[in-house]
Amino acid sequence: MSDKEKRIEPLEEDTLLQEELLEEQQAEETRESEEEYSLNDDRRVKTLSPTTLVVKRFLRNRVADTGLIIIAIMFLFSFVGGALTPYAEDQLFYRYDETNDQYAAVTENKSFRYEAAEAGSFPSLAQAKFVLAQKNGDETFEAADTTYTLKEEGDSFYGIYVGDQLVAYAALDVVSASTADTELSFALKYAILKAYTNQTAVDAENVSAEDAETTTAVATFEVDGAEYQLLPDGTVTTGGDEVAYAGRYIVNVLASDRFLTRQFKDELIAAIQSGADEFTFTNENDEKATYSLDYDAGTETWSVLESVKTHVFDTYASPSSKHWLGTDKNGMDMLTRLMYGGRVSLYIGFIVVFIETALGILFGGISGYFGGWVDNLIMRIVDIFYCIPSMPLIIILGAAMDAMRVDPQIRMIYLMLILGFLGWPGIARMVRGQILSLREQEFMTATEALGIRVSRRIFKHLIPNVIPQLIVIMTMGLGDTILTEATLSFLGLGVKFPFASWGNIINDVNNTYVLTNYWFIWIPAGVCLLLTVLAFNLVGDGLRDAFDPKMKR
Repeated sequence: MSDKEKRIEPLEEDTLLQEELLEEQQAEETRESEEEYSLNDDRRVKTLSPTTLVVKRFLRNRVADTGLIIIAIMFLFSFVGGALTPYAEDQLFYRYDETNDQYAAVTENKSFRYEAAEAGSFPSLAQAKFVLAQKNGDETFEAADTTYTLKEEGDSFYGIYVGDQLVAYAALDVVSASTADTELSFALKYAILKAYTNQTAVDAENVSAEDAETTTAVATFEVDGAEYQLLPDGTVTTGGDEVAYAGRYIVNVLASDRFLTRQFKDELIAAIQSGADEFTFTNENDEKATYSLDYDAGTETWSVLESVKTHVFDTYASPSSKHWLGTDKNGMDMLTRLMYGGRVSLYIGFIVVFIETALGILFGGISGYFGGWVDNLIMRIVDIFYCIPSMPLIIILGAAMDAMRVDPQIRMIYLMLILGFLGWPGIARMVRGQILSLREQEFMTATEALGIRVSRRIFKHLIPNVIPQLIVIMTMGLGDTILTEATLSFLGLGVKFPFASWGNIINDVNNTYVLTNYWFIWIPAGVCLLLTVLAFNLVGDGLRDAFDPKMKR
């Protein structure tokens, strides 16, 4: 072997040895990287910041993670869902309902009806005296120093005179105009009834209108220079035109702008006499309408009920493809109201907690740092706030805003300010206690030696050390605030219509019928409220455990 070959062989062996060492080193690093360290392992702690440790402790708490997921879902549901829904918060929906409205009333006249020649010429006292005289068979009676003479002009038809002057008549039959624009005078009505009650050759109730057109008039009379004919069915004509008709049935239409034609009344009376429960009428335009007949034995009256389509609010509609959670008592989409209600409840919760925290940090920080008379003064103020009956005060203020009709949006701002102003003492006391212990620490001595101003010592060096406890209190306080707002809104003292909150949505079930029959009104809002409050409490518990350095998770 040459000298050159001897020199090359050791170099190749050294290279192989170095490669083996490098591979072993890489394998060792891989094993170390794959080794799982606990959060409290010394080697692990050296590589993690305190914030990272808190985050990892929190994320390893599955219960807290569940709460965080629920909160995220509620935020997406309320804010993203509210932006995507095709309906507005206060959008109203309508439907057509068929209702049976009373159209007319029919009575078979069994008592005398009076018609006076002039208003006031035959008062009610005279009418009562007439009834007594008619029953007793007297020909005269007196009323209000006036002597009246009654004369039987026909079957159950009497003329009432003062001297030789006809002042009124009484009859069981009535006269009705055939058209809406026809006016019947007293003299004409009297003449019609006299002819009608004296015709006995033909039974008018059993003669149809078609037969009457070809039947010879049973009576002819003249009034004010015009000649009239009475047909067997009670129809009165002049010059071939129908002007009136007489009969025992009284048909009154309830709507003043409607007029019942003779054909309608005839068919109606025929249906009543046959004992039918309903009848169908076809008008001159070939339009059919069905009417229901309801007899009241107490008043001996038939009510004619008309089926009417009415445009009404689509209230308490069941869940459907258009309204996934139905509609509420105002005809608004429940799912949309639920989304916007979540916004309002979360808005109020966060804003109230921020107000409480800001006031609590301010007063608690000043009290804890300065101590002495400042501490005593602020703590006495805190004690006073603890003694204030918050709920009665809020109820009184809510009632006052109702009386003053405060705008719903302004009212919501007042509600947040009131809740925030009444809730800060607890946070102030916690901050004060923490700062009392922290201000004696060495780092605070160092800040004094460096001449740092007081406000910077409090808000730059003391308050940040209280932030972990504040975060926990704020998170758990959010649930309480949302519950308080829901309670006030349920009582009608919180968020007002048209704004929605989960509390005033549940307020819709203030009667047993809605509670038992319309589950989709209150169960979804109750579930959202329950899950949100529970989630905030779970997150608060998780943060408390994560900030505790002694936790072994």
